[in-house]
Amino acid sequence: NSESRLLTASFNLKYFTTFYMNDYMVMENKNSPFSCTILTIWGMIYVGGNKMIITFCGHSQIYDIEKVKTWLEKKIQELIINGNEKFYLGGYGAFDRLAASVLSNIKQRYPNIELILILAYLNRVKDIYPCDSSLYPPLESVPKKLAIVKRNQWMVDQADIVISYVLHSWGGAAKTLEYAQQKNKKIIFFK
Repeated sequence: NSESRLLTASFNLKYFTTFYMNDYMVMENKNSPFSCTILTIWGMIYVGGNKMIITFCGHSQIYDIEKVKTWLEKKIQELIINGNEKFYLGGYGAFDRLAASVLSNIKQRYPNIELILILAYLNRVKDIYPCDSSLYPPLESVPKKLAIVKRNQWMVDQADIVISYVLHSWGGAAKTLEYAQQKNKKIIFFK
């Protein structure tokens, strides 16, 4: 579904150097002339080279913006430190704007991260700042009233990890979170 390669496997650990970084276990191949990093996340194994895609789902309003901002900065920085560089943004609502703002600030320290605005409508002019680029998924045949819902589902389908600020069980963010759970995506929940 994305460019990353997630594997379930066993390894002969005598060929790897293992160390821990935050809540992640990182294993580097000792004997290979090629760079190969293996990162376990939530019981899955990520083989370095291609980057995981991170996306967001959250409410159009935020009730404690400083608390959410601090949490979001910490989670995004942990993901970047562990090799994740591609972020899909929706561009609607307070949580989307906050995620874009946090990523924009973090990009000053980590210029290699890629911010991509995923468009719900093809023929609408939208400022993509602070994103590096925009992408229109295959939604040409989707009725306009369903475009955001289908765009959100497409983002979840492409993502390896979903960062979620969902506090109640109704509305578009809750439906997107439910879809991500049905697709067995790895989800980082706001607490």
